Amino acid sequence: MDFTNPFKYVEEDTKITGWEPVLGGQLAEKAVWVDESRCIGCKYCVHVASNTFMVDEFHGRSRALRQDGDTVDAIQEAIDTCPVDCIHWVKFEELDDLENSLNRDMFQTFGKPPRMNKH
Repeated sequence: MDFTNPFKYVEEDTKITGWEPVLGGQLAEKAVWVDESRCIGCKYCVHVASNTFMVDEFHGRSRALRQDGDTVDAIQEAIDTCPVDCIHWVKFEELDDLENSLNRDMFQTFGKPPRMNKH
Protein backbone atom coordinates (compact mmCIF):
# COMPACT_ATOMS: atom_id res chain seq x y z
CA MET A 1 0.00 0.00 0.00
CA ASP A 2 1.11 3.50 -0.78
CA PHE A 3 0.64 5.81 2.22
CA THR A 4 2.26 8.90 0.71
CA ASN A 5 -1.11 10.27 -0.44
CA PRO A 6 -3.75 9.81 2.29
CA PHE A 7 -6.59 10.93 0.00
CA LYS A 8 -5.78 8.33 -2.66
CA TYR A 9 -8.07 5.77 -1.01
CA VAL A 10 -11.01 8.13 -0.42
CA GLU A 11 -13.91 7.46 -2.77
CA GLU A 12 -14.18 10.10 -5.45
CA ASP A 13 -17.82 10.85 -4.55
CA THR A 14 -16.87 11.58 -0.93
CA LYS A 15 -16.35 15.28 -0.32
CA ILE A 16 -14.13 16.20 2.62
CA THR A 17 -15.60 19.28 4.29
CA GLY A 18 -13.35 19.74 7.31
CA TRP A 19 -16.29 19.34 9.72
CA GLU A 20 -15.61 15.64 10.23
CA PRO A 21 -14.73 14.89 13.86
CA VAL A 22 -11.27 13.53 14.47
CA LEU A 23 -12.65 11.04 16.97
CA GLY A 24 -15.92 9.14 16.82
CA GLY A 25 -16.37 8.73 13.09
CA GLN A 26 -19.75 10.44 12.70
CA LEU A 27 -20.67 13.93 11.67
CA ALA A 28 -22.10 15.97 14.49
CA GLU A 29 -25.48 17.46 13.71
CA LYS A 30 -25.10 20.54 15.89
CA ALA A 31 -22.36 22.69 17.38
CA VAL A 32 -22.25 24.17 20.86
CA TRP A 33 -22.03 27.95 21.24
CA VAL A 34 -21.76 30.23 24.27
CA ASP A 35 -23.45 33.62 24.10
CA GLU A 36 -20.65 35.41 25.94
CA SER A 37 -22.68 38.61 26.20
CA ARG A 38 -25.02 36.80 28.64
CA CYS A 39 -22.40 34.67 30.44
CA ILE A 40 -21.76 35.56 34.10
CA GLY A 41 -18.53 33.55 34.45
CA CYS A 42 -19.83 31.00 36.97
CA LYS A 43 -17.66 28.23 35.43
CA TYR A 44 -20.29 25.49 35.91
CA CYS A 45 -19.91 24.43 32.27
CA VAL A 46 -16.13 24.17 32.64
CA HIS A 47 -16.51 21.91 35.66
CA VAL A 48 -18.96 19.62 33.82
CA ALA A 49 -17.32 19.53 30.36
CA SER A 50 -13.75 20.76 30.78
CA ASN A 51 -12.58 19.52 27.38
CA THR A 52 -15.22 21.59 25.59
CA PHE A 53 -15.44 24.83 27.57
CA MET A 54 -12.85 27.26 28.90
CA VAL A 55 -13.02 30.63 30.59
CA ASP A 56 -11.39 33.57 28.85
CA GLU A 57 -8.78 34.96 31.25
CA PHE A 58 -9.36 38.61 30.43
CA HIS A 59 -13.15 38.77 30.20
CA GLY A 60 -13.87 35.93 32.64
CA ARG A 61 -16.57 34.47 30.38
CA SER A 62 -17.00 30.95 29.12
CA ARG A 63 -16.27 29.97 25.52
CA ALA A 64 -16.61 26.71 23.57
CA LEU A 65 -13.05 25.67 22.86
CA ARG A 66 -13.60 22.30 21.14
CA GLN A 67 -16.69 20.82 19.56
CA ASP A 68 -15.56 17.22 20.08
CA GLY A 69 -13.98 17.64 23.52
CA ASP A 70 -16.64 15.84 25.56
CA THR A 71 -19.58 13.53 24.98
CA VAL A 72 -22.89 14.97 23.86
CA ASP A 73 -24.34 13.98 27.24
CA ALA A 74 -21.64 15.92 29.13
CA ILE A 75 -22.15 18.99 26.93
CA GLN A 76 -25.91 18.76 27.42
CA GLU A 77 -25.39 18.56 31.19
CA ALA A 78 -23.25 21.71 31.00
CA ILE A 79 -26.03 23.43 29.05
CA ASP A 80 -28.57 22.33 31.66
CA THR A 81 -26.45 23.60 34.58
CA CYS A 82 -25.96 27.09 33.12
CA PRO A 83 -27.84 29.48 35.43
CA VAL A 84 -28.35 32.15 32.74
CA ASP A 85 -29.08 29.82 29.80
CA CYS A 86 -26.32 31.23 27.58
CA ILE A 87 -25.12 27.92 26.03
CA HIS A 88 -26.95 26.69 22.95
CA TRP A 89 -26.90 24.00 20.28
CA VAL A 90 -26.65 25.69 16.87
CA LYS A 91 -25.99 24.65 13.29
CA PHE A 92 -22.33 24.54 12.31
CA GLU A 93 -23.08 26.99 9.49
CA GLU A 94 -24.25 29.60 12.05
CA LEU A 95 -21.08 29.56 14.18
CA ASP A 96 -19.12 32.14 12.20
CA ASP A 97 -22.01 34.62 12.11
CA LEU A 98 -22.68 34.17 15.83
CA GLU A 99 -19.02 34.69 16.72
CA ASN A 100 -18.83 37.77 14.52
CA SER A 101 -21.96 39.21 16.15
CA LEU A 102 -20.24 39.40 19.54
CA ASN A 103 -18.58 42.71 20.32
CA ARG A 104 -16.14 41.68 23.02
CA ASP A 105 -14.89 45.26 23.35
CA MET A 106 -18.21 46.14 24.98
CA PHE A 107 -17.99 43.37 27.63
CA GLN A 108 -17.47 44.26 31.25
CA THR A 109 -14.52 42.18 32.34
CA PHE A 110 -15.17 39.60 35.08
CA GLY A 111 -11.61 38.31 34.92
CA LYS A 112 -9.73 41.27 36.36
CA PRO A 113 -10.74 43.90 38.90
CA PRO A 114 -11.52 47.36 37.52
CA ARG A 115 -8.85 50.04 37.57
CA MET A 116 -9.21 52.32 40.55
CA ASN A 117 -8.33 55.99 40.65
CA LYS A 118 -5.94 56.45 43.58
CA HIS A 119 -6.57 60.20 43.85
